[in-house]
Amino acid sequence: MGCVQSPDIGAFIKDLRENARISLRQLAEQANISNPYLSQIERGLRKPSAEVLAQLAAALRVSTPVMYLKAGLLGSDHEGHSVPTAIAADPLLTVAQKQSLTQIYETFVRENARTDDVAPDAAPPAEPAPQRAAPPKESAPVAKKAVAKKAGRKKAQEEQ
Repeated sequence: MGCVQSPDIGAFIKDLRENARISLRQLAEQANISNPYLSQIERGLRKPSAEVLAQLAAALRVSTPVMYLKAGLLGSDHEGHSVPTAIAADPLLTVAQKQSLTQIYETFVRENARTDDVAPDAAPPAEPAPQRAAPPKESAPVAKKAVAKKAGRKKAQEEQ
């Protein structure tokens, strides 16, 4: 039997699973681990390896660093993970909100890394040329009303 650990990581995994509305059996299958082993992890009876945590993170669609942080595998001062750490530690956020924020943050980081890889020496974008303010355009309904009103006055004048 594995080391008994604090129930933090197990409770975190269980909260994520319940929030995703999947059964213990479904998560175990998606993470490629046994159902009893996952149950023991959730109850704090077994300490999952980094590999198992990564599999669970992928199956639950959360960041692996956040999972590692919850399990105590990464220190809170781990370089490059200060934002996910802050998100994971914020008691005012729900598990779903933490997942969403972490995913958004990681998407931005990946996009920035991709942009840096594509053109690391690229010049900053040129300033857009100042644009002159265009005269306000009348919207079609307003213009039609004005024409109809003018035609109505003209017809009234003709009838007099």
